[in-house]
Amino acid sequence: MTRHPSSRLRIGIDVGGTNTDAVALDARDRLVARAKRPTTDDVTGGMRAALEAVLAELGERSRDVRAVMLGTTHATNAVAERQGLARVGVLRIAGPVADAVPPLAAWPSDLYGKVVAGVAGVGGGHLIDGHPVAPLDIEAVKRFLGEVAGRAEAIAVTSVFGPVHPEHELRVAELVRAELGTAVRVSMGHQMGALGLLARENSTVLNAALGPAIAVVTAALSRVVTDHGLDAATYFAQNDGTLMEAAHADRFPVLTIGSGPSNSLRGAALLTGRSDAIVADVGGTTTDLGVLVDGFARESAAGCVIGGVQTNLSMPDVLSIAYGGGTVVHDARVGPDSVDRAITTRALVFGGDTPTLSDAGVLAGRIALGDRDRIADRRDGGAAARLKTAVEDFDTELSHAVSLVSHGRRDQPVIAVGGAAGLVPDTVGGHAVERPRNADVANAVGAAIALVGGEHETVVPAGSGRREALQEARATAVERAIERGADPDDVSVVRIREVPLSYGGRRSIRVTVKAVGRLADPGLPPQTAADYE
Repeated sequence: MTRHPSSRLRIGIDVGGTNTDAVALDARDRLVARAKRPTTDDVTGGMRAALEAVLAELGERSRDVRAVMLGTTHATNAVAERQGLARVGVLRIAGPVADAVPPLAAWPSDLYGKVVAGVAGVGGGHLIDGHPVAPLDIEAVKRFLGEVAGRAEAIAVTSVFGPVHPEHELRVAELVRAELGTAVRVSMGHQMGALGLLARENSTVLNAALGPAIAVVTAALSRVVTDHGLDAATYFAQNDGTLMEAAHADRFPVLTIGSGPSNSLRGAALLTGRSDAIVADVGGTTTDLGVLVDGFARESAAGCVIGGVQTNLSMPDVLSIAYGGGTVVHDARVGPDSVDRAITTRALVFGGDTPTLSDAGVLAGRIALGDRDRIADRRDGGAAARLKTAVEDFDTELSHAVSLVSHGRRDQPVIAVGGAAGLVPDTVGGHAVERPRNADVANAVGAAIALVGGEHETVVPAGSGRREALQEARATAVERAIERGADPDDVSVVRIREVPLSYGGRRSIRVTVKAVGRLADPGLPPQTAADYE
């Protein structure tokens, strides 16, 4: 018997540094099941445990799950820890106009040594107006591929003004398949979007390097879904707060970096019904502050830095302070070290011997956690004073951070979410604080309600031909959203940014177009692209 679409569910999962959270939401965005499990070293263990707990709570309703959305820090951790990365052959097509700064010149030496299998620059590329700098030097490309054969697991190719004219990058991809075979991945700069050769090149190389790391997670998620007999599609949250299908995440793993802050902000918006607010996500190691604008994260004006590498990736505008529930309270300072996921064995309230900010919160009466008497048993005058000072220090730092992200506005509330949200006082710097129900799983909620997006950046002429070029850019953004799993009947363009360029032989405009839509599954809630406006 076919079940009514309104009975269908989707599951959001957030893999944090301390805990992995999972929630099930129905078609009306109501939370019907939730679970919190410790994050494991391999990431997938905690993910499986949280998902299994939610499915157990759902019981027979688990057969109504139609989508599983995952927000994970796995790619971020792989770069930060220099683990699970592919060896990459790095090719720049720019000669002779853009070779003053070598590829990856500003990369940390340890990451460079871990990732790079070879670097070369070859003749080719285009000017902004479409004229070729030089013909693509195919023989030089073949020589380079021969040099890295057997050492490179992936090739990253970036061409000057590739987002506008990708022909040479596409030709190199064909050569890679012919010379090295289809097992060698190809990451192309024009697919990373955004003008600016060096940052785009960095993102392209990281994307190529992250293939093996994200493959572990996509395979594990697929296996968990299959093992439990779920008829559900799998999606990954990406850095701008939208979703992409797991297969797309396999191709563009770098886009999963930074999904956590977007998810917490979106989750806070749903849990409170507010579209404009400051959100404080208090985790085990840090407190991350962002701003909701029309229900979505305010974007950073600059691309983010990942593992010491400047990228062109759009990220939420987030300010982090080194205070979290697991932050260690020392004799003369608070943090920045944290017991992280070991809080249940090392914190005083759990019988451990390490004073943490959570212990301070329990002593101050802000949170109920573990056994408060275990603190009292150890509470000599000095220890009590240190824990009291730790709470005061947290309040001071949080108030300062809120003043920075608020840009002087006092009419916005602060929404406290995250596993240690109870540490936030009732008011912060004159802002009222709200702690919604299920605040501790806001990130997972945000993953479950995300829409699907596509973005395209290009350069169009300022005069005649502008209208046609804009229409083509809009169509490309819509197409990318559909490729990532959006319902073709629901996708619409929600943002167009135009910035005049001061270089080039003729007047031009840099255009960025964003399109979004709900997931293609008809059982999912009737969100609309207008939510992004």
